[in-house]
Amino acid sequence: MIRKLLEKLPLLLWFVPGFLLWASFPPMGESADVFFALAPAIWFSRRNSPKRSFLCWFSNGLFFWTATLSWMPAIVKNGGPWPLVVLGWGALAAYCALYFGLFGWLAAIVWRWVRTRHYGWRLLAIFVAEPVLWAGLEIVRSRLFGGFAWNQLGVAPVNAGLGGPAMLGGVYLVSAIAVLVNGTFVSIAERMFAGFMRDSEQVGAPPRWLRSVETIVPLVLVIGVYQIAGVCRDFFGSSCHVKMSAGLVQRNFPSVFEMSQGVEEDTEERYSFLFSTLAHAKPDVLVLPESAFCEVGAVDSPRASLFARQAMSVTGAKAVLAGGSRRSGEKLYNSAALYSRHPESRPRCSDVYDKVHLVPFGEFIPFDKVFTVLQKLAPVGSCTPGELKTLELALDASTAKLGVAICYEDTDSAQMRRLAEKGARVLVFMTNDNWFSNSVEPVQHAWQAVARAIETGLPVARVGNSGVTGTISPDGKASWLVDGDGRPIVDEAGAMCARIDMPSDWTPTVYVRLGDVPLFCAFLVLLTAIGMVEYKASYEQRRKVSM
Repeated sequence: MIRKLLEKLPLLLWFVPGFLLWASFPPMGESADVFFALAPAIWFSRRNSPKRSFLCWFSNGLFFWTATLSWMPAIVKNGGPWPLVVLGWGALAAYCALYFGLFGWLAAIVWRWVRTRHYGWRLLAIFVAEPVLWAGLEIVRSRLFGGFAWNQLGVAPVNAGLGGPAMLGGVYLVSAIAVLVNGTFVSIAERMFAGFMRDSEQVGAPPRWLRSVETIVPLVLVIGVYQIAGVCRDFFGSSCHVKMSAGLVQRNFPSVFEMSQGVEEDTEERYSFLFSTLAHAKPDVLVLPESAFCEVGAVDSPRASLFARQAMSVTGAKAVLAGGSRRSGEKLYNSAALYSRHPESRPRCSDVYDKVHLVPFGEFIPFDKVFTVLQKLAPVGSCTPGELKTLELALDASTAKLGVAICYEDTDSAQMRRLAEKGARVLVFMTNDNWFSNSVEPVQHAWQAVARAIETGLPVARVGNSGVTGTISPDGKASWLVDGDGRPIVDEAGAMCARIDMPSDWTPTVYVRLGDVPLFCAFLVLLTAIGMVEYKASYEQRRKVSM
């Protein structure tokens, strides 16, 4: 009876992994769940066929992604046609769930082969195959077709203060560690219930007391990685810093604007109040969110210059950095402009950054430059990607290089690495989350930014429109603009002034130096090995049939 119940347990708890994984991220934010959420599904893939394992993982992935992307319908109130929004929600959830299914399918293939081999192969499957497969698939999801780098498994531990290894292998290494811990719980359960399971014995398996190595070794590996990360943080950390003060302004304006002839009275009053709260601090730079200049015109227009002058006059800031749009000929850009003080009366636009990583079906429609009729379907117009660059901010005694990321770009770890390589000493993230206001998206979005600080070893200043505003130190500690209850302000206006320590003798982290190459190469080697094993098995089967 107990044996039959244990064998049916994965079916009875079919959607538990998807639910626990959803609970690891906002709105619940129970980050610790990520270390055991996938255990039931891993148990299932170790004991079932690739096809059944694929269905189990895909079903849980579909549950997780449908629930975690529940903020997508919020765009309907901003003019998004609900049939297309719902279709996009379902399609994106199914696409991301496909990676869960692929993991289950590949893991089951590994275990089908491992079950008939020496016990040492089982250890390799637990310690290497499962973690590398998951991390590799996350890397592919974050890059393929423009990439959807959202809510990687490692994002939850990063926001729980356990993101140290991200400086070694990015958030994907933290994801691999989480899978290793999940697999360890499965190994413990397998030993506990070995007497009730028909297929509990492994070819060449050692005595049961020796199988505790499946628990001890992962523990040693995890502790070792975190110890190495701690040593590297001390080694790569800067002993000398340049102080910079940043005024972060979250006004919470509408997500879409009609270009006006000037600053509306309501807009002027709102900004004047927020600016006045920063007047005592006289920040080095005043940072406004994505699309802030859209209320007054293009980012390099005379009206934008007038607005920047007003902002500097009220706050005493030396520079203003804000997002908006601009045109160059027929090309439309989503940009961020840096205005600096000038001996003349009007501030000068000293530099402009044009967004590089555009959002498909948001800022452009695939192939819309070839089939121009598709450009009419882009919600904000058909944008053109810019070139990656840093912006230089002149301070009193030095110059600060700012690495700017607009909206979704702050989820792109590869792009943030490149900014660090180009000399950025502060990452500035600006976003317009009002498209998804009154939903959980702004908080989920802010969670992604924490990993970028640890990966690059650089401080982060983040400003959201109806989003989350604040700063993140290189060790991942966030200081958000909060309300009276200590919760991040999302749908209310606010402003804060933060002191940012920029490293003057910064040494690139391991992740900045190597990126995703080590993990992805391991993933490719593993895929090649799986392919060779499957080909050999298929060849032998065909040979037997022919004989």
